Amino acid sequence: MNSQTTSTIELPNEREICTLPLEKTQAAILKFIDWLEHYGETSYDFQTFYASSLGQRAKALYYKKRRLGLLAVAPMVFSEALFPSARRVFFMRQRFPIADAHYAMGFAILAKVDQKRRHYERAVRFLQILKKTRCIRYKYYCWGYPFDWETLHGPIKQGTPLITTVPYAYEAFKEVWGIDGSKEWFEIMNSIAQHALQDYMDLETSERASTCSYTPEHQASFGVVNASAYRAFLLISAAYDFSDEKFRKAADRNLNFVLESQNEDGSWCYAKDGKRNFIDHYHTCFVLKAIVKIQALTGHSGCTAAIDRGIAYYVRNLFDENGSPKPFAKRPRLTVYRRELYDYAECLNLAMLLQGRYRKLDELCAAVLKELLTVWQKPDGSFRSRRLLFGWDNTPMHRWAQAQLFRSLCLLVNRNGCESQHKA
Repeated sequence: MNSQTTSTIELPNEREICTLPLEKTQAAILKFIDWLEHYGETSYDFQTFYASSLGQRAKALYYKKRRLGLLAVAPMVFSEALFPSARRVFFMRQRFPIADAHYAMGFAILAKVDQKRRHYERAVRFLQILKKTRCIRYKYYCWGYPFDWETLHGPIKQGTPLITTVPYAYEAFKEVWGIDGSKEWFEIMNSIAQHALQDYMDLETSERASTCSYTPEHQASFGVVNASAYRAFLLISAAYDFSDEKFRKAADRNLNFVLESQNEDGSWCYAKDGKRNFIDHYHTCFVLKAIVKIQALTGHSGCTAAIDRGIAYYVRNLFDENGSPKPFAKRPRLTVYRRELYDYAECLNLAMLLQGRYRKLDELCAAVLKELLTVWQKPDGSFRSRRLLFGWDNTPMHRWAQAQLFRSLCLLVNRNGCESQHKA
């Protein structure tokens, strides 16, 4: 740790680490589980406004002809800003594999906390669902979105694997395998790892580094930093899980791309393509948590230095004066919201992975958790999705980010050694 980072980020003492409201967190988790059972496992989504054929055409026009496209997407933007519940007019509720993976992990973590078989059985059920919702056109196990997604580089069709989704499924199967040692889960983990190794393309960016493609398709986007971070973590995990160094070579080049993409101030732009240079909260967390997990496995000194610089930037630039997560340090465009649940979920996730290493991050974690439990959780147990410019978006969306927050809260309880007393 260099002297500049040391002066900015101080290590906490043990007493300061253990000041989180664990009993209230437990109660919030129990309340959420009750809501989940009644609400169901399908939901609307952040992308619901643009998931229909009409929405896709409007978004495609926006990417190609900005001024004309603004008129086309205006009804969606207006609805998102003022009438978020209007999502149901644009598209239907769906099941999202990335959410199922997070729910599987969350329940598996709870099963480890209190040894309740019901939590384990819930986790297994989500794995069984993941088995059914894999992308069927591919040899190996993989997952993507259940809708067509219009992007800057063209449409990504439903059933196309995403390297930003697949690693979560790997972690979900691994979490449950760690409980029951199932040969089936282990074999699926291997299949997922083979997919990550073989089905994505690499583009060399330096002698030591390569960026991976976002999807296996020929029109795939390159240069997305969190995509390469995700793949690097998955493949390095596989190298250890299966004692197979073939996974390590590709992982190292992707990791080097992530490390070389870090800006002088410690931040990461979303992509190194000269176009998508925004810096936001949850993508910053995605990159940092992948590096943190890699460092935990390998002790990689480059990861250690990147984490120190990244956290210094993160705590200075992606929180407001009250300690609430800010969506952007550098915005890509005008946004229709002030706060984002996904940012809160990923903040807690990252803070738990680094608990005790950075005083300021621990302090922010405590503030974020308090705000979540007192402001963001609704009486029915679900969480608000966004704080808009005027009012709230209260539409519960599993992918955005009910499931991610559930897993983060479960991890927080697990990491702080709190035994669950409820009878869920």
